Formats: sequence, structure tokens, C-alpha cells
Amino acid sequence: MLFRVSLGSGVPLAEQIAGNVRRALGDGMLSRGDRLPSARELAQTLDVNMHTVLRAYAALREDGLIELRRGRGAVVTGAVPHERAQAIESVRELVAVSRRAGIGLDEAIDLLRQQFAREVST
Repeated sequence: MLFRVSLGSGVPLAEQIAGNVRRALGDGMLSRGDRLPSARELAQTLDVNMHTVLRAYAALREDGLIELRRGRGAVVTGAVPHERAQAIESVRELVAVSRRAGIGLDEAIDLLRQQFAREVST
């Protein structure tokens, strides 16, 4: 798996790293049981602080996408399907775009509800 980060993107590095994993899950490049690089190894590869990688891995664990196992590192779980990883990443992108557009939380939720209603009625 190829990790990419951009120092000038304005998106925190930990979120960029987590986003790489979410996209790889969504695209089917990662699957249940796959191991991610150790935090130390990935930090050296990306030339970032190891705690940055650990924050990314913690976010992925909170999303239910990986398990952190002592001695085995970060392992992709089977508990969450690829579609969930895609949905999580899409929601994160929606929040970023909404903020840039000046759309508040309530309006964004209304837009999401409207879209859900359209999908149900079609």
C-alpha cells in the first residue's frame, strides 16, 4: 500500500494518513487481516513524527476499521465492510467541503436527509 501526505495541504498529517487507509479499504486494496506498517516504520517512510502515525491509527481504530494488537501492530478488521470505509471518508470530505462553502451543521444534515429521501423514493 502506498501512503502519500502533503505538508502544504492544510489537512492534518494524521488525517491524511488515516484517509489513505480508508481509501485503500474502500478500493479493496486492503482487506480483513492485512497488516499496516508499524507506526515507527511508516513515520520513517513518510518523514513524520511517530505520534502522528499513532494518532492516525487511533482514529482508524475508533472508526472500527483496524485493531491495534500488541506485538502484531495494526491489523484490518473484518467487522466493517469496505462500503463503511468509503462512507466514513465521504462524510469527512463532506464536512470539509461544507465548511469551505460556509454550510453549517444543521444545513449539511438537512442536505444529507434530502439526499437520503431522494434515494429511497427512486
